[in-house]
Amino acid sequence: MSKRTQGWEWRVAGWAARHPGFVAVPAALTASVVEAGPVATGGVVAGAVAAGVAWYRGHPESWDRLAAPRLRALRRRWLSRTYLGPWWSRVMEACNLVTVHRVTGAISVPRIIRVRSHSPSTETVYVRLLLGQTPKQWEEAAEALAVALRAERVGVERVRPQVIALVVQRSEPFTEVIVPPEIPADSEVVDLSRVYLGETEHGTDWCAPLIGQHWLIAGATGSGKNSIVWMVLRACAPLVRDGLVRLHVVNPKGTELNALRPVCYRYAESDGIVEVIQGFWETMQARKRVLAEQGRRTFVMSRETPLDLLVVDELGAVTGYGDRSLTRGAQAALPLILSQARALGGSVIGALQEPTKDVIPQRDLFSLRVCLRVTSAAHVDMVLGEDMRRRGALADEIPNVPESAGIGFVVRERSRTPVRVRAAYCDDSDVAELVRVAGWPVSELARTGQG
Repeated sequence: MSKRTQGWEWRVAGWAARHPGFVAVPAALTASVVEAGPVATGGVVAGAVAAGVAWYRGHPESWDRLAAPRLRALRRRWLSRTYLGPWWSRVMEACNLVTVHRVTGAISVPRIIRVRSHSPSTETVYVRLLLGQTPKQWEEAAEALAVALRAERVGVERVRPQVIALVVQRSEPFTEVIVPPEIPADSEVVDLSRVYLGETEHGTDWCAPLIGQHWLIAGATGSGKNSIVWMVLRACAPLVRDGLVRLHVVNPKGTELNALRPVCYRYAESDGIVEVIQGFWETMQARKRVLAEQGRRTFVMSRETPLDLLVVDELGAVTGYGDRSLTRGAQAALPLILSQARALGGSVIGALQEPTKDVIPQRDLFSLRVCLRVTSAAHVDMVLGEDMRRRGALADEIPNVPESAGIGFVVRERSRTPVRVRAAYCDDSDVAELVRVAGWPVSELARTGQG
């Protein structure tokens, strides 16, 4: 076995082969200057910069979705010293993640394959492991890596043999409680295709469609699941008052949502849960017959055909670990509701703590899913989809403190990128205002037994 190390020129050639852009871009600019002249080359570059600025200013949504992640990744990979060779080598040595050749004494450093930055506060670093290393070694060094990389926390994910992903959270974008907006006075101004829930990590409004959707909200105790529910109900309050939305509430815990009892079309706590769920399905069946008689293929919200909203506060107690008669009755109707009710003017909002298949086997039928603080890394992908934690959805790393309530992740509709969000906080006065606005005429309907 030779005691000589590889020559520096071969190491440079290998680096250039792995990063061809650092050779191709200067070569292209040089060739353009030689062939077309500096003026023409400068004009092309200036035009490209102007087009980028125009895109940035003119269409922020597509810029943030397409261009911003790539530019952030480029800046963090090459324009900050964190992942450059010398500093990266120091980090690896400090965290005992290097190997030393027993003959030559050469130090081998794990190589960064690429960096992705799907959000302003999080980046994903793909690393090729050295021979003899295991992902478990990196998991044990996660806290030391967070300190060395000057990050709040670092998560470790296995990608494929010899490749791991470091999910590096740089900062917490939410440091203040979000105050909910005023309840609209008129139902005409309520847009159920864009219900305001809070803010995103980009500083924009977090809005989501309610009509024609089913929502699954997963989170551990104290994670703020009902903050999202209250925001939806506040948006629907004038519609409930005017008979355009009917609330069907299942509240197994009998605590947080009991204030809604006066404004509910149907309500149940420990008793009557199956009757509420099956009654909701019977309402959908009746709606199907009405649409068929009218020759309509799509649902239009009106007083004759209102939007029926089923809210289940603790879905696991209904479908997973309740008594057998309860779970059997719920499991008979819930899959039918989730698979057919969206086209009939029915929406479901379910909240639960443990999003496993044995607790909620129909979780894939929910079209919009929110993952707040959870207790297991596996729960993130169970709720949001495969590889979402690797893309930055560190919901299991959200601190278990009251200040983090309402913070979680959703996946953008037109991409596979998780976005960190925070729901607005509704206190008792906000809930009382909701009940006051929505309290008539639904309470009259409930007393007369209609529906």
